[in-house]
Formats: sequence, structure tokens, C-alpha cells
Amino acid sequence: MNFLHGKARALTLLALICLCTMPGFAQGCAMCNAVARSTPKEGQRALNRAILVMLVPPIGIMVFGVGMAFRYGKRRDQDPD
Repeated sequence: MNFLHGKARALTLLALICLCTMPGFAQGCAMCNAVARSTPKEGQRALNRAILVMLVPPIGIMVFGVGMAFRYGKRRDQDPD
């Protein structure tokens, strides 16, 4: 019972910390949105392409890492001890 109480306390603390940082994220989004809307259409398209280009490598690395973890897990489970 004590373990669950500690876990609930940790989750509550984490949620509180996350909620305290939300106003900072909202201001950044508003500023970026205002700057992006003030650029011409060609600049907006360039920003959209740049976001996609910057998003592909981290997603690729994460997919590769998760795939390798599952592959390792399956191989470990099939390996007779």
C-alpha cells in the first residue's frame, strides 16, 4: 500500500510540474504563429517544409531504436538458457 501511495504522490508532482510549464509553451506558439503568418505564402511553404525536414531524423532514429529493442527482446526470449 505504501508503494502505491508513493507512486501516486510522484505522479501528482509530475502533473503539477507539467501544468506549471504550460504557459511558457503557449507563449512560444503564439509568437511563432504570429511570425509565420506575417511571412509571404512562399515563406510559409518553406517553413512547413523545414519543419518536416527537421522532424524526419528524430522520428527515424526513434523508429529504428524501438525496432531494435523489439528485435532484441524477441531474440532474447527465443534464446534457450
